[in-house]
Amino acid sequence: MRKHNKNHNRPSHSQPEAVRMRIDKWLWAARFYRTRTLAKEAIESGRVHYAGSRVKTSKEIAVGDELQIRQGSATAMTEKTVIVEALSAQRGNASAAQLLYSETDESTERRAYYAEQRKLANLARPDNKPNKKQRRELQRFKDKQD
Repeated sequence: MRKHNKNHNRPSHSQPEAVRMRIDKWLWAARFYRTRTLAKEAIESGRVHYAGSRVKTSKEIAVGDELQIRQGSATAMTEKTVIVEALSAQRGNASAAQLLYSETDESTERRAYYAEQRKLANLARPDNKPNKKQRRELQRFKDKQD
């Protein structure tokens, strides 16, 4: 007797790799933002650029596209320039997310430079506020510079 395979006409359940996908969904899957809502807000506020210009959340991206992403607060803003290496509709762990993009060398160097500048700026702070006499001396010094 011959057994019939019931699944021989059914399509496989593995999904084909997407050719294009929404930018907000990709930013979430690549772990730049914790939620798609945060990704959407970043896009709408102009923190994400595609080919040098602002985009909408529905913008579709493909492998090889270049994105500029600004993250952080006003005092510690970092800007990354990344190239899309792969697309994924599912959010994976951090090591899987890093496979979705590659950061340009220029971007890495720029971030290292600004990190060093922020570190040096924090070293120059005094331990306490200047008193009245010190404030007057500082003001005189600043006036001489102008």
